Amino acid sequence: MKICVAGEGAIGRRHLDGLARIDEVEVVSLAGGIAEDTEALANERGIAHWSVDLDECSGQPGVEAVILATPTHLHAAQAQRVLHAGKHALLEIPMADSLADAEGLVRTQEDTGLTAMVCHTRRFNPSHQWIRQRIVAGELTLQHLVVETFFFRRTNMNALGKPRTWTDHLLWHHACHTVDLFQYQLGEIPSRVWAQQGPPHSELGIAMDMTIGLQVPSGALCTLALSFNNDGPLGTFFRYICDNGTYIARYDDLVDGNEVPIDVSKVDVSMDGIELQDREFFAAIAEGREPNASFAQCLPAMQTLDRLERSLSE
Repeated sequence: MKICVAGEGAIGRRHLDGLARIDEVEVVSLAGGIAEDTEALANERGIAHWSVDLDECSGQPGVEAVILATPTHLHAAQAQRVLHAGKHALLEIPMADSLADAEGLVRTQEDTGLTAMVCHTRRFNPSHQWIRQRIVAGELTLQHLVVETFFFRRTNMNALGKPRTWTDHLLWHHACHTVDLFQYQLGEIPSRVWAQQGPPHSELGIAMDMTIGLQVPSGALCTLALSFNNDGPLGTFFRYICDNGTYIARYDDLVDGNEVPIDVSKVDVSMDGIELQDREFFAAIAEGREPNASFAQCLPAMQTLDRLERSLSE
């Protein structure tokens, strides 16, 4: 399958790493936002065509699907363009930065019948898959998911250390991972939600610290702390406090509550959650089925984010 990847930043590179291990696909075009960086990455990865025009890239001969690893504020509009052009779409998280735009994407997917999926990678990380398998089997009951999402981002720089052309957001981007994961692992929508945020940054205009609480009808809790002010280990750390053990997930790795490693190497065909997520996208296209993390399946997370945003102003 010939595909186009949009995004020359850190996440676009992670997708290209995973795609290099998937024999069934070929990246024939790279779409970017900065011409110099896009050309350099295309040359580095041996991608024959590149452009800063997404329509030109997705319109290359034989392209059937597009992976959108672009800035958050572009997601909804770009996904609409890709679907209306008749291409399957894999869209980086979040699918939109508003509930209305997310609902519009779901309607477009239903109208076109194309495969449309969101990069909720936590569903595919072997660490979280290991936990889910045991919850589904009745071996674990989740009582409290405690999550830290910490970055040091007092200037508008990306993961590659370069200036960003857009501003990140704790709620509509980083919290989205945990909100979807919590709902996915339990199969429940929160009955209670609340959020608090610190003062906005004087230049970036966004809250630099945030606390979020969720509770599902069965009683399980999720407590999420987010910060762009943390000067220390960066990333997201998930502590699953269960009736039968405590487990800490760090992306694709898993340890128990005493930091004893748990072997998750046999959970799936790869130890790379992004690769596994991308494999699901292409498998769903080939099999003509709804993918795990389809637009429709991810809409409840967007609904919860909307509720949390409204709670901030109450």
